Amino acid sequence: MSASPEAVTEAQRWMRYAREELTLAKVLASDADSPARLVCWHSQQAAEKALKAALITSGIEFPRTHNLVALRVLLPLALAEKMDIVELAELTQWGTESRYPGDWDEPSDEEAAAMLDAAVGVVAVVEGLGALST
Repeated sequence: MSASPEAVTEAQRWMRYAREELTLAKVLASDADSPARLVCWHSQQAAEKALKAALITSGIEFPRTHNLVALRVLLPLALAEKMDIVELAELTQWGTESRYPGDWDEPSDEEAAAMLDAAVGVVAVVEGLGALST
């Protein structure tokens, strides 16, 4: 079953937002004065928006959540298997922790780079769906 034109348009909109988040993460990562936590935040947001675009394309409703593992579970199996569940779990923590002060360790630049790489991978997988690569 293919997605309706409306669903494709909406999913493309989500992917545009995902790419914008990814761009911000890359810009921040290239600036030594930018906090690593913000690279992690925008990386998580890029992955979240890309996963939601994939769900829209698949005709699957999703809950309002930052939990990338929970979103992965909803994906069709063939697509879900292309997503590293460990990376998604690591990215998930930055959906809230990086936004507010709390009892958590600041991420290192290396950890931020790993989160950025994970987000790049998620976005690339979703863009591989064809209709979302534009």
